[in-house]
Amino acid sequence: MTEDDTKAKDERETPGGPEFLPPLEFSSIVILLYFPALVQLGLVEDPATSERNENLGLAKRNIDLLDLLKDRTKGNLGPEEGKFLDGVIDQLKLAYLKKADVVKM
Repeated sequence: MTEDDTKAKDERETPGGPEFLPPLEFSSIVILLYFPALVQLGLVEDPATSERNENLGLAKRNIDLLDLLKDRTKGNLGPEEGKFLDGVIDQLKLAYLKKADVVKM
């Protein structure tokens, strides 16, 4: 498969214009767990319902999965990838602790 074939597949036409596909980078994997956790923490609207709802159990599950990803990739990430993953996990854990009334701020 040539680069042009890949580009053509990545820019499929949809009724609203070309479909956006994120780049194939480590951060794309992290975002797949990060964004749902934000929704489950009630920090952003659920794109499907346009409402803010909390599900702390599911949020904790995604945070735990990010911790697992961090453990399994230890020593294999570039400095920027590791920093990004650490920042995402720290942000979500703090938000979770606030929502669970463990940390008062």
